Amino acid sequence: MFETLTDKLQRAFKNLRGQGKLTAEHLDAALGEIREALLEGDVNLGVADEFIAHVREKALGSDVLLQLSPDQQVVKIVRDELAELLGREAKPQFGSRPPSVWLICGLQGSGKTTSTGKLGKWLAEHGHRPIVVSTDVYRPAAREQLAQVAKATGTPCWPGTGTDKPVEIVRGAVREAKLSASDVILVDTAGRLHIDDELMNELSTLKRELNPTEILFVADAMIGQDAVRSAGEFHKRLGVTGIILTKMDGDARGGAALSIRKVTGAPVKFVGVGEKYDALEPFVPDRIVGRILGMGDVLGLIEKAQKNIDEKQAREMERKLRENEFTLADFRDQLQQIRKMGSMEQLMGMLPKVGPFAKIPKDAQIDEKQLKSTEAIINSMTAAERANDNLIDGKRRKRIARGSGTTVQEVNQVLKQYADMRKMMKQYGSMAKMKMRGLGKLAGLK
Repeated sequence: MFETLTDKLQRAFKNLRGQGKLTAEHLDAALGEIREALLEGDVNLGVADEFIAHVREKALGSDVLLQLSPDQQVVKIVRDELAELLGREAKPQFGSRPPSVWLICGLQGSGKTTSTGKLGKWLAEHGHRPIVVSTDVYRPAAREQLAQVAKATGTPCWPGTGTDKPVEIVRGAVREAKLSASDVILVDTAGRLHIDDELMNELSTLKRELNPTEILFVADAMIGQDAVRSAGEFHKRLGVTGIILTKMDGDARGGAALSIRKVTGAPVKFVGVGEKYDALEPFVPDRIVGRILGMGDVLGLIEKAQKNIDEKQAREMERKLRENEFTLADFRDQLQQIRKMGSMEQLMGMLPKVGPFAKIPKDAQIDEKQLKSTEAIINSMTAAERANDNLIDGKRRKRIARGSGTTVQEVNQVLKQYADMRKMMKQYGSMAKMKMRGLGKLAGLK
């Protein structure tokens, strides 16, 4: 989501390298590029200008660290200012007595209903007992849509049948939440424009009735600064406590994420990073800053791995790699584990753009279909073939290709990838053993 901004910032920092001292002339040239990068990234004009002014002031002031090179000085200051712009991580709020109420609002088509379902799944995964309810009595089948989403995520849903009055619907949801010991009520409201006084007054009434701990505005990141302006208007009318930015995995340029807190005064609390119901993440400013500056989000990558990869299975896989027992079945299982973590494009976006990862082309395309094709090829093998690839002769390769709907060339390619990976792991294991022997000798062990 921040690729263009990251590339341009990297270019601006690169132009400062090799300079012996940070001069006003060099700084102005770099800041001009940074400002251009921010504006092309769809950052609000006022926010961009204020950001540049703060960076210039600190770079030319006493905050500059003399032991750093000019590009390192500017990177540090830009990082600090981005962190200040995004603010600290805003944790979700819960009332002192359950059930807490989260009011979900926003424009029509921004993804409120899907986000409500995602929030329900996220809350359940974090030890809560949510229930969802729709007060959208205007859009045909809106309540049925939420019921379907709730069913898909395993979240209880209060249907509110028998009335089309939003206040009566939520009162019934509150009663149901107390009876079922649900501790969070997610209220999916009808989409509306801030200039629609009737519907805005309805939201104000719901706010008075429910006294919500969270009023979350769902903003479509794809519409950029229009989403920021809408959030600002809702905040003036309702006192929004947080923002959910949807479609951050698409072609969004990231400017909304950088501008929205400064313009509205409300922090971003969650971001939608995919279509699946588990593709919702808390917004962690420090990690976003790292990704913008090309430093990646390694902590986020580790969390994804911990969430989706079975620890016992990972230990067994490590043993097999170390002892050269890695089979084609293990190769397939590894691919399945990686796919659980999300799209390959998203995972690569979390890698730092330094060291060995700097060589990865920025426009590298990873065909998700090819991963599925690889799985199909391995699944078309017999158990004996998966355990011992030496059995797979030319006749068997033709059979595997027919069974997986691929070509013999594609089967050969998968077998080569597997052989290369096993060879690499064997070399790694040999090196590890040599190091362990060396350490043993140093310690006086035999």
